[in-house]
Order: sequence, then structure tokens, then C-alpha cells
Amino acid sequence: MCEAQAPKMSSEMLPAFIETSNVERKQDVNEDQEESQKLKLCEGFEPVSKRQMKKLIKQKQWEEQRELRKQKRKEKRTRKKLERQCQLESNSYSDGNDRKRVRRDVVHSTLRLIIDCSFDDLMVLKDVKKLHKQIQRCYAENRRALHPVQFYLTSHGGQLKKNMDENDKGWVNWKEIHIKPEHYSELIKKEDLIYLTSDSPNVLKELDESKAYVIGGLVDHNHHKGLTYKQASDHGIDHAHLPLANFVKMNSRKVLAVNHVFEIILEYLETRDWQEAFFTILPQRKGAVPTDKACESSSREKNSAKVGGGLDSDSSEEEYSRNEPESAHEEEKQNKENSTESTVNVVLY
Repeated sequence: MCEAQAPKMSSEMLPAFIETSNVERKQDVNEDQEESQKLKLCEGFEPVSKRQMKKLIKQKQWEEQRELRKQKRKEKRTRKKLERQCQLESNSYSDGNDRKRVRRDVVHSTLRLIIDCSFDDLMVLKDVKKLHKQIQRCYAENRRALHPVQFYLTSHGGQLKKNMDENDKGWVNWKEIHIKPEHYSELIKKEDLIYLTSDSPNVLKELDESKAYVIGGLVDHNHHKGLTYKQASDHGIDHAHLPLANFVKMNSRKVLAVNHVFEIILEYLETRDWQEAFFTILPQRKGAVPTDKACESSSREKNSAKVGGGLDSDSSEEEYSRNEPESAHEEEKQNKENSTESTVNVVLY
């Protein structure tokens, strides 16, 4: 018997067969994708993750509670308003230290205090920034003072104004300050002006609140000695320096920063005591001590040096230690009397 044999594919028919099978598979895949998309569209939603589902739930709750939040905000505003009214009423009947109550006790001084900013071209940007910080300190202290002065900032422009515009834009909203581009001599009468400069030979004994005192707005690290004094002399303006040497002995130089001079004047207007004003404001790094104590310490050092030079033996040291309390007490008493006399003469002068 002859067995039926399956027809064999020729090598020419094989590539065509593979290509047609691949095409059929792609068509099947496309059909399946279209059917799944139709099913999704028919069902009306797309599958979402758990995180997305939580977000949707929260959003729905937020929208549902919108009216409730609005009502709560309204109630909070009403409650705050009532609290403020009660606070104001209680302050009017009590002696509390509320800030608004303290501000009512402020007495504005008629004294004019000017920071002269006409030295802008003599400073590098680093020093201009330091001056800006000092001016900020002066403004803040004047706003807090019990006797605030009439604060002027003159010759305002150049690097200083540019730095303030860039780093402190709120300066345009400052209150109780006169910021002017003009020179102080154009704003105030010459006879009312007194320039405060450490190089002046005149000592400022008292503050005249009808005058206008000028502080040189210069941070120069002592590169321009005598400049403010020269300017005051050239303009024919009265000048003086604070009575620092009469009350204070310092280890460092006696040239003070702009804000230190400003704050000392504010403190003096409150206390009417130069020594208290100096020791309240001067920083500890200046090493400031009262002049009477400085005189006592120097006299003690001199006396101890003299006595120490004459001691040669242990027995002499023992004698000195026995006699020292009485003599030291007498010397200290005498020094105190001399120092009080000298200070009285300075004040009277």
C-alpha cells in the first residue's frame, strides 16, 4: 500500500508563510486592545492607584466642608474682635504695661538730631553697608525712646540710597523721620546748628532742645581725621564734642560710632545724667571705667611701685603688710576727696 505523504513546503514558500502569520498576530493584538478600551469607556472610569483614590476622597471632603470652614472663619473673626474690645476696655481701667499704653506716656523732644550723609564718596561699599546698619539702629532706638528726637537724614543719595533700595526696601515707609536729599545747611538755620565732632575743642555740657545737632555719617576707620571738624569750621557752624573725658576713661580711642552718639543723646534726654548715659550705651569692648576709679587705680599702682622698690628683706615685707591697711585706707580716703573735688569743679565749669 502506498502511504499518503504530507506535502512538503519548498524553501521559497517558507518566508511568505512566516510573514502572513506575524501579520495575523498583530491584527489579533490590535483587536484585543480595541475591545479593552471599549470596555473601559463603556464602564465609564479608568483604573486609579490607592494614592490617587485618597486624594480624590480628600478633595471631595474639602469641597463638601467649604461652607463649614467659611462659617468657622467668620466666628473666629467675631471672637477676635470681641477679645480686642475687652482688652482695650481693661487697659483703660488698669495700670498694665501694654505697649499702646506706654506709647501714650512718650514726650516728643523738640531737639533735632541730624545724620549728615554727605561723605558717601569717601567710603567703600563695605563701610556704606555698616553706616546703613547704624542708621537702622538709630531709627529703631528713636521709635522706642521715651523722649524721641526730631530725626533727620540729610544728603541722602549715592551708594547709601542704592544699598537701602536693594536691601531694605521698607525704609520708604519709615515714620517720624525726615529723609532729605538736600544738605542740612539748606534745611536748618546756621545759628541753630551744632556739629558734634570729637576734634572740636568745645565741650558739650548741656543739650539745648531748640538746637539741631549734627552727627557725621562717616565710617572711615580713622582714615579721614578731623574731616567733620574742618567741614563745620568751613561752613561757619558751631561745634562741640561730648563730655566723654570728664566722666569716662577708655582703653580704646574716643571716636564713637554714629549709633552710639545717637543713643547717648537719647539716654541723656531721659536721665539728664551724662555718666549714666555713657555707661548705659558704651559697649564693653571699649573698656570704659569712671574717671574717679581710674584715678584711684593709677595712684594705687604708683604707691605700690614706690613701696615695692624700697623693700629688700622678709622682715621689711612683714612690717609693710602690718602697716599697709591703715596707710592704704588713709590714702584711699584722701584720693576720694581729691577726685570728688575735681569732678565738682568740672561740672561747675
